[in-house]
Amino acid sequence: MSSGLIAEYEVVQGKAKSFYDTYERKDELQHQTHYCPGCGHGTIHKMLARAIDELGIQDRTILVSPVGCSVFAYYYFDVGNVQAAHGRAPAVATALKRSRRDSIVVSYQGDGDLSAIGSAEILHAANRGENITVIFVNNAIYSMTGGQFAPTTLLGQKSTTTPLGRSAQHEGYPLHVSELLATLEAPVYIERVALGDNKQIAQAAKAIKRAMENQVKGLGFSLIEVLSPCPTVWKMQPVQAQQWVHDVMEKTFPLGVFKDRTKEAHVWPARDAAPPLETIPEILGVAHEELPEGKAEMRAQVKDVDLHVRVAGFGGQGVLLLGEVLAEAGLDAGLEVSWLPSYGPEMRSGTSNCHVRLSKEPIDSPLVTVPNVLVAMNEPSLRKFDASVKPGGWVIYNGDAFPEDCVREDVHVLALPFTQVANELGDTRAANMVMLGALLEMTGALPQESVDAALKRLVKNPRFVELDERALARGRELYRNSAVR
Repeated sequence: MSSGLIAEYEVVQGKAKSFYDTYERKDELQHQTHYCPGCGHGTIHKMLARAIDELGIQDRTILVSPVGCSVFAYYYFDVGNVQAAHGRAPAVATALKRSRRDSIVVSYQGDGDLSAIGSAEILHAANRGENITVIFVNNAIYSMTGGQFAPTTLLGQKSTTTPLGRSAQHEGYPLHVSELLATLEAPVYIERVALGDNKQIAQAAKAIKRAMENQVKGLGFSLIEVLSPCPTVWKMQPVQAQQWVHDVMEKTFPLGVFKDRTKEAHVWPARDAAPPLETIPEILGVAHEELPEGKAEMRAQVKDVDLHVRVAGFGGQGVLLLGEVLAEAGLDAGLEVSWLPSYGPEMRSGTSNCHVRLSKEPIDSPLVTVPNVLVAMNEPSLRKFDASVKPGGWVIYNGDAFPEDCVREDVHVLALPFTQVANELGDTRAANMVMLGALLEMTGALPQESVDAALKRLVKNPRFVELDERALARGRELYRNSAVR
């Protein structure tokens, strides 16, 4: 070939720029995906990547991939990638699109993911008309987990959980997602396409690009359902599986456009400016009462603190209130705080615990898995969480004596009959505030003014406020007089 011919040579087909140059999931096969031969995911990936390239939106696109065969899509698409829990991609996509309005957000889901565990998420995202694009890959089976029947499995189709074939009587009818969503008012564009032959593949590519264009234009919710072959789980050769899509699947899931409002759809309104940060408490209805004069000085005097507190006991012991007062007082003192409750369904006597964090630095997670303070209001809670306390931390235990088989040499322990002390004050229910008083005295983390203000906001009955104030003072006194330091 002459040099002149080489100079005129032009590549008209090639790898989409929206794919990574190499796929690093497998060290030895970085030019290959993990999909089986004949799998429709690879074809759909090419269509989506080509649409992203042609629309020039690679730097704006965010792909949300949940659980399923497409779980590793983030190894292939050189775009923003977010992994979602099983079925939750539309909810995650909604959050991404609403927080980053200029992004192009794609929810890429299989039929087991979208039409089963994710049916609520897709229904409500479509009903709200979220300005996202959903690629719905329908191969009529749960592929990744071994071939169980899915909501889209055809009548008579065999699977590992319907070995005699799906029956309407026992498993119901195949779920027609596109038809179902098309009954809603909000969606802009819904089309079902297939990968049964080259003509269908060409139409599928057009539909996917159009759905992406709708989002670029800000028109609203678009969903493309793609009937896709799964040779491995169907136990067919790739060509046979593709033919099965054309000859069999289409009879249950007819192709076509089920909704198209693109001509009359209104562009999503521009995003409102975020309200000033200082107005957020008032907007949420959680504006705090002003503390006495000197509040600024009080906040400036709060020492460095990093408390990871776990409070645990039975329901009805005031476990959650103890944590709430601690967290609210921390807010008033100018600290970063979090409060996360965890309790069983029982109204009383069920397990109950909460996580509380107080810090001068931003808090990365509300979970307290390694507390530096454990407040155990009964023995079962002590036995459950004692081993998790950080070495050098504190355990405040509501009991006459600390169980010998729970003793640790690397933590400090304050064990007192707090319920009995509360009874002496007039009500056993104040035991939680006695223990909180001991905790506050022990840590010295918060000024009394912030604690008093938090208590008055959370406890509405003046009689109990007075009781709790005495209980807090008694708890502080107990710690000061204890031999433990």
